[in-house]
Amino acid sequence: QVALVESGGGLVQAGDSLRLSCAASGRTSRSYAMGWFRQAPGKEREYVAGISWSGGSTYYGDSVKGRFTISRDNAKNTVYLQMNSLKPEDTAVYYCAAAFVSAIYYVPVSRREYNYWGQGTQVTVSS
Repeated sequence: QVALVESGGGLVQAGDSLRLSCAASGRTSRSYAMGWFRQAPGKEREYVAGISWSGGSTYYGDSVKGRFTISRDNAKNTVYLQMNSLKPEDTAVYYCAAAFVSAIYYVPVSRREYNYWGQGTQVTVSS
């Protein structure tokens, strides 16, 4: 089992930045890719970004490319999501997820590939 705890959400104004963190605990000795998803009220959960176990490969959803950056620190079992130039449409609950992988450079992009999920952290961007 892997437990994931997100932090760093909050209320900001359009154009501001936020950095989300996700700390993993439990069976962290296995190789796992990490991802961030988000869900706004009345909408489906959307893929935001993913990073491979090695950290060498990343993937972003079209709506956040060029504004968000995902990174990880395996020594701390933590993944980060740096969000810049935030827009009101970025308002959502942001979820961290972990996917056990056999290839250290693989980045899962499908929600179904992720095995564990955090409880979510709210990000609200005012205009």
